[in-house]
Amino acid sequence: MVNQKKLVDEVSGWLRVYDDGSVDRTWTGPPEVNFMVEPVPAHAEFINGVAVRDTVTNNNLRVRLYLPEKVSNEEKLPIFLHFHGGGFCISEPDWFMYYQFYSQLARLARVIVVSCFLRRAPENRLPAAIDDGFSALLWLQDVAGRETEEPWLEKHGDFRRVFLIGDSSGANIVHEVAARAGKTQLKLINVTGGIPIHPGMMRSTRSRSELEKPQSPFLTLDMVDKFMSLALPLGSTKDHPIACPMGDSAPPLSGLKLPPFLLCLAEMDLIFDTEMEYYEAMRKANKDVELYVNEGVTHCFYLNKMAVDMDPNTGAQTHDLMARIKQFVEEH
Repeated sequence: MVNQKKLVDEVSGWLRVYDDGSVDRTWTGPPEVNFMVEPVPAHAEFINGVAVRDTVTNNNLRVRLYLPEKVSNEEKLPIFLHFHGGGFCISEPDWFMYYQFYSQLARLARVIVVSCFLRRAPENRLPAAIDDGFSALLWLQDVAGRETEEPWLEKHGDFRRVFLIGDSSGANIVHEVAARAGKTQLKLINVTGGIPIHPGMMRSTRSRSELEKPQSPFLTLDMVDKFMSLALPLGSTKDHPIACPMGDSAPPLSGLKLPPFLLCLAEMDLIFDTEMEYYEAMRKANKDVELYVNEGVTHCFYLNKMAVDMDPNTGAQTHDLMARIKQFVEEH
């Protein structure tokens, strides 16, 4: 008799965990959303002004690169090191939702985007994804020093202008990797700025915004609770420093050497209150942090291609977000 595996946990249509330890990440929500979680193949030719290639770093991390069109031989472009979201448990950077946004951003801001395929929980609990993010930064240092090859970066990358950017839980990784970089001698590259977008900052107690603001397909209370439970080190609560870097358990922010940050928030985000708490803590610690808030939109609205195309405010706010990121790059 064959024993059938039993479902142990399920998270908002995004994830199922079974008693044998296996994980199923097949989207089981509305089928009309399927196209946003489908992988987009890399393409060496320029499509809509951007070429895309996938490669593997010298420390065996998969990365996806976006190169904007019409780069002269003399032109050097800033580098965006991108960390995808998904509560540390789901999503991959070749999904259409990331492709449609980061290909546009590469073209608009004139940057090379390097997007990391991060290890995911619960198979790989934290700090695995943070280790991967930092390892990608060290790979950029190796490319800058010609210890390994990456032709687009060698020819067109400005290694003195590396920006860390991440969505949701990827924004937590921006904070963590920036903090590690501040304690590391990186002689050939410079982390010029950090752009955490809608970071997954939270506490073990419910905030007012969690109780009052709307849930969305990209962030439900179920996701807030369960993804962190599956991702954080065993026995941890949401007061862990990775989820709550402004909390008592975290290293004092004042002691961290961080680059200038552009903290991007959404007014209707479920976790808006704790994100703002992070902002206020950074300011109190005398960190160089700018706040940019998109009005009337929810968590990671800019990745929801259906809303971007169909809702005038979501489309306008997405355009404004990209413009503000471009401005931050030009200022640094």
